[in-house]
Amino acid sequence: MRLPTFLRCRDRLLSAVLAAGLLGLPAALHADDLTAPIDEALKAAAERKAPVLIDFYAPWCYSCYFMAKNVKNGPEWDTLEKKAVVVELDADSPAGAYWMQQWTVKGLPSYVVLGADGKEIGRISLERTRAQFYPEIDAILARASGFDALKAVVTDGSAKSIGAARGVLQAFGARRDADGGLAWAKAQSPAVSDAIAKDPTASLWLSRLELIRANNAKDAEACAAVAPKVLSGPGSDTLGCDRAYELDRALSCTASLPAERRKTVFASQQAPMEALIAKRVLIKTPSCADARSVVSTTFDLATALGDTKAATSALDRVIADAEKRLGGPGKLDLKRDRNLADNLRVYLALAKRYDQLDALFPKLIAAWPDDYVYAYRFGRSLYERGQYEAALPWLEQSAPKAYGVNRLTVAEYRAMVLLKLNRAGDARQVVAEALKANGPFFPEQVAKLKALVA
Repeated sequence: MRLPTFLRCRDRLLSAVLAAGLLGLPAALHADDLTAPIDEALKAAAERKAPVLIDFYAPWCYSCYFMAKNVKNGPEWDTLEKKAVVVELDADSPAGAYWMQQWTVKGLPSYVVLGADGKEIGRISLERTRAQFYPEIDAILARASGFDALKAVVTDGSAKSIGAARGVLQAFGARRDADGGLAWAKAQSPAVSDAIAKDPTASLWLSRLELIRANNAKDAEACAAVAPKVLSGPGSDTLGCDRAYELDRALSCTASLPAERRKTVFASQQAPMEALIAKRVLIKTPSCADARSVVSTTFDLATALGDTKAATSALDRVIADAEKRLGGPGKLDLKRDRNLADNLRVYLALAKRYDQLDALFPKLIAAWPDDYVYAYRFGRSLYERGQYEAALPWLEQSAPKAYGVNRLTVAEYRAMVLLKLNRAGDARQVVAEALKANGPFFPEQVAKLKALVA
């Protein structure tokens, strides 16, 4: 069963969205319009004695496009909607931002499963292939009890106990709750701790939580120390496409370290990342749902290692592949696969093929004329290249279609362009109109906009 969308409830980590979210929102504003989507879902769930599946997405989320086209359809999805009450929440809407904050959702798409009592049973963070998603979500739905009950199964070194421990650590990882997961592991008995240390899957999850914690603390040395355990240690051969996420986290965290030190830590990762592209992206049916992350992380790795040839080669291959899948250069059918079309946009930007990128943007806008997304992205791209006069019309085109937090983001770039063009009065007018339309939501983004034209 799918509930109606609310408040226009319609890819990697969402720190920008959460930072611009409802943090600090006065209690009086936590009103029915914010809680209604989940309140209604839980009411329906109680009547049906069914779980609730919350599908968090956003109109700019390329991974969400992938899920919509390749996974959330067909008989498996129809069956899922009979098993659970499904409610979609747009991360850019006030309600979506509110509930993301409540459940510490930090990536899109995310699928949070609640029992009829409102307690979380489990979640899936980021996209999956069809073959991955349905067994994983079915396993979560099959849990009659919640997360606490799963933790209660972990009592000794038995196979049943260590299996539950893997599930607990994976759940902490999906929530990006490194402190909670590591604290839970530390509190276990010596028998459990020893079993976790000997189990490649469980010990890998512990290392992944350590990397998340080090990254959150911006501790470059700690990231450099734990990254080899995650990327090359026991169980690392099971990372699959997740290797891109872990490597990206480690690269970002260690950016301040000397180049030679980073080469020592990461040189061994070129071969497995290039193998991911060759064997799981550039194949007839890619088996990495998030091909973009594999490609961009491989590019970032080659750049960090000073291997310009490898960086260029990776992009050349995936650009050619994307164009071929979309119909071929000069006859691109962008509506054939929006996820792939958006990937092509990113690959061209990474490769700095600006002539091709600037030719692609109007086609993307024409393919999805009702969205604010591509006109905004074109204007932002031009702004970042210093082409302020050219950027302004595209940002103005996107503004009437923007809403929620993205209304404020579009207004921010419009104001910045106008300030660069010495039109401070117009910039203040743009900000004033956006703030009036926004109402009381997203206070941190509001403060940022006000400061821009103060």
